[in-house]
Amino acid sequence: MTLKSLKTYFVNSLLDFYPETEIYSFFYLLAEDILGMRRIDTSIKSDIKISEVAKHSFQNAIDRLKKHEPIQYIIGETECFNMPFKVNPSVLIPRPETEELIDWIISKKRIQKTELNILDIGTGSGCIAIALSKNLSNSHVFGLDVSKEALTVAKENARCNEVDIEFIHADILNKNLELDNFKYDIIVSNPPYVRSLEKAKMQPNVLEYEPHIALFVENEDALFFYRKITQFAKKTLKSKGQLFFEINEYLGKNMIKLLKDEGFNEIELKQDMYGKDRMIKGIKL
Repeated sequence: MTLKSLKTYFVNSLLDFYPETEIYSFFYLLAEDILGMRRIDTSIKSDIKISEVAKHSFQNAIDRLKKHEPIQYIIGETECFNMPFKVNPSVLIPRPETEELIDWIISKKRIQKTELNILDIGTGSGCIAIALSKNLSNSHVFGLDVSKEALTVAKENARCNEVDIEFIHADILNKNLELDNFKYDIIVSNPPYVRSLEKAKMQPNVLEYEPHIALFVENEDALFFYRKITQFAKKTLKSKGQLFFEINEYLGKNMIKLLKDEGFNEIELKQDMYGKDRMIKGIKL
């Protein structure tokens, strides 16, 4: 089988499951992962013969894609903020809005010369903590997560991206949680915020594969994690310390009220590239 015929077979196998443009995107990602070929190479060298091992790898990917498994989990890697990140079903796949949150924090703190102590709560793959550490050279970054499996992934990503992060295995819901009485300049979090009522709107690749512990909250108290993290931040942020969240696009006004009620000021609600309320910042008095 040639690369050209493999590509035709791959596309035809998935036409009943995905839009054609998305299928081609999958193929190019797999060609780079399995064959080590860039997109342009697949056109220039379309007549090369494909080994049986490579054919088996592509067929395995087709079978998994038909079950709507995310391509990032199939490959085992994705990109966030122009850096590679290992991912598996124990961590969320980084989203564009998370990159926007990272960029927002960096833009606020890039010119600061003094050392920054930063805590990322619910670090998952470590994408926020690692990107901040990489782009804020004066920062000392901590990443906290309740999942040991997620922290294993985050530690590997820190090594791959050559940053020194201090990872903490802890539950932010533990009311007695103390982190050595440490004080932070920035606390950031992308906690669970998808309400159960919103599950019906979600794609099966998210609903069936990504970790529910990092996604969902009950309808009755959708801001549960935000409240707990904000209360923790009140105790552990320095004076004038900043609290950043990625948020549910439908709950921006609720988040403003929560931060005000907890004593934060200079609250800023920020929209993502699609005009949705997806980020918020508050400053501790």
